Amino acid sequence: MRAPCLSIIVPVLNEAAILPQFLADLVRQQGIDCELLLCDGGSDDGSAELAAQLLPTLPFPARFLSASRGRGAQMNAGAAAASGDYLLFLHADCSFPAADALAVGLTALTAAGPRVAGRFALRFARADAAPSFPYYFYEAKARLNRPGCLHGDQGFFLRQDFFHALGGYDDELPLLEDDRLAARVFAAGRWLLLPREIVTSARRFEVEGLYARQVLSAIVMNFAVLGCTPFFATIGELYRRQDRTRRLHLGPLLAGIDVFMRAQPWRARWEIWLGTGGYVRSQGWQLALFLDLRRNFRHGQPPGSGPLTQLARYDRYLERLTDHAGGRLAATWLTWSWFRLLRWRWR
Repeated sequence: MRAPCLSIIVPVLNEAAILPQFLADLVRQQGIDCELLLCDGGSDDGSAELAAQLLPTLPFPARFLSASRGRGAQMNAGAAAASGDYLLFLHADCSFPAADALAVGLTALTAAGPRVAGRFALRFARADAAPSFPYYFYEAKARLNRPGCLHGDQGFFLRQDFFHALGGYDDELPLLEDDRLAARVFAAGRWLLLPREIVTSARRFEVEGLYARQVLSAIVMNFAVLGCTPFFATIGELYRRQDRTRRLHLGPLLAGIDVFMRAQPWRARWEIWLGTGGYVRSQGWQLALFLDLRRNFRHGQPPGSGPLTQLARYDRYLERLTDHAGGRLAATWLTWSWFRLLRWRWR
């Protein structure tokens, strides 16, 4: 039997509540020859039993695989078992409004060349349909071909040989595997925004609190960029505990960071803070993007549409004007002050 052109790989961990809807949405896709690999990281909610019932009813080959826990390890296991020339990594809470999304995406990716990875335009499914600038900001940002803007909830779509040439997902840390793969694509090839939307549930942000979740993500990203593995060894379990709560409370995590920093020798502490300031300064373009997107939002422009004049000015002038020791020191002081304010607020 001829191997399918596309292998769809989905990491699964206690997804029984949403698995039927995900599979029903996938069945709607037309004009695509695919297989499905559900890679389970140790579910205990009946996901395996449910998959055993549902997968044989699908109109395409589908398998349920057991893998080591951790999204990176699970997706690597799926890629190792995949038979398609192209791989598409999806999250189980996503859906596609257009029935031809996968076919159109594959056509666009095939035409773009071998060292290209694609992802879909992100849109959030929210309980409240009223316009929301914070969600608009993240939807528009995810459409940019810039480092730090691409995440796994957009669906990562690439040739299998390119994926393996990149070394697959980095599973050394239990998080940010999508961001690290995205960075390697930027270094070895290029990213393509595919001409269809993918919808992901905003329920997690709505339950936890969007601001708290973004603060938590920014802190974790900062320590990952710094390569500060002792931080994850010390704070990892606390992070995972917070990650399982409903309404996020940042107080314990911020206190843990404070304890971690105070335990470091003064030189290491200073290097962490200075590195943090350098990382924050490098993200200054997001302030310019904020101004552009606020204007576009007020003018009723869809995400991804409208001019980005402030961002263009920042890239042309302000990036170079702030990229020096003084700029990094200023960012360090501002970040330290922000952290102290957060500690006071979440005490």
